[in-house]
Amino acid sequence: MSDSARLTPDRNVPGLIVKFGGYPLHHGGVAAIRTLGRLGVPMYAITEDRYTPAAVSRHLTRAFPWPTTGTEEPARLVDGLLRIGRRIGRPTVLIPTDEEAAVLIAEHQDELAGTGTGFGGFLFPRVEAELPRRLASKQGLHELCEEHGITSPAASFPESRSDIAEFAATASFPVVAKNREAFTRRKSPAVNGTTRIETPQGLLELARDWGERPGVILQEYLPREQAEDWIVHAYFDADSMPRAMFTGVKVRSWPPHAGMTANAYVVDNPELADLAARFIKQIGFTGIIDLDLRFDRRDGQYKLLDFNPRMGAQFRLFESESGVDVVRAMHLDLTGRAVPEGEQRAGHRYVVENIDLPALLAYRRSGYTTPHAPTRASGTELAWLAADDMRPFFTMLARFVRPGAKHLYQLWRTNRRGSTTTK
Repeated sequence: MSDSARLTPDRNVPGLIVKFGGYPLHHGGVAAIRTLGRLGVPMYAITEDRYTPAAVSRHLTRAFPWPTTGTEEPARLVDGLLRIGRRIGRPTVLIPTDEEAAVLIAEHQDELAGTGTGFGGFLFPRVEAELPRRLASKQGLHELCEEHGITSPAASFPESRSDIAEFAATASFPVVAKNREAFTRRKSPAVNGTTRIETPQGLLELARDWGERPGVILQEYLPREQAEDWIVHAYFDADSMPRAMFTGVKVRSWPPHAGMTANAYVVDNPELADLAARFIKQIGFTGIIDLDLRFDRRDGQYKLLDFNPRMGAQFRLFESESGVDVVRAMHLDLTGRAVPEGEQRAGHRYVVENIDLPALLAYRRSGYTTPHAPTRASGTELAWLAADDMRPFFTMLARFVRPGAKHLYQLWRTNRRGSTTTK
């Protein structure tokens, strides 16, 4: 019997991939469609158009093309979700793939779950309405870390141009700039993503376009030569107890050292799992989490960089011996099914084909090492290529080659100039 055969999902309850903003080449959405679709769960997805990798998956029951930017009024997005729910026609588990979707669902729980929706309502983990927005906010997360004794990089939150000038005059460089809030990054981003700034003059030049109230966080830079990047993925039930918990080490990301995971391994880390579980219990979060932490060899501490209150694109790196990943765990739990226990598949590797090669070339020039990564993988999960679902891979190639190559080249140019950006 295969691991997945041990699972007993409710095949009468579909799943819906919820995403806002234009990022059609998202392997996480494809992975969520596959992981539940392979168990016989009907899967639906919001897509930019009918020709995205997710839209052509053989495990997808139906795509709902709905181009969004993430800057729409919340009422419009809620109405759109409810219209899709009525077209599906039955209670459906929501699976957000970005911060904006996770925040919208949390802040409109009663409307989305209500019996007056015409289809029975959506299913999702109930959570304090304000918490996902606070976790997705770089400032909100930093404040929560301080409140609960979780180590994070030193940070500054400038409120004016004069604050920027004062910071430039006193801070140690390089520093890292990030957009402060989840929705602001869509409407008026101060930076394209995580951006390393080498000098005070570089900061002042970049800040000219930030306006009177800069929507950024300026963060301590943790030297790559003295650091190791770790990730935690987990699902927490209504009592904030972990029903699935996984830890791993990130070998490469794209853009280098600041972007999405390109290559990673499952590595057992009980200390990190305990840290994450205690933090989640303290703040009372429920649902899927994707944490990025950096182990600082200078002081021996794990420093929390990012808290994504939703599934991460690389979640299929992690699966237990009983066939459970975080998306399967959530669907099982929300539909009243048991979540089988099991140890994670230590040594398993995850590779994102279209970004790992340029990442490999970039990392060969850096001083970054991952001593905890296994020398040999016990197995490999590819983000795009799957023998039972080939069309997403070829659709990715068709959409990636020209604009994707141009984008990678632009990011490489930026990195060569001393700034590293990500989405």
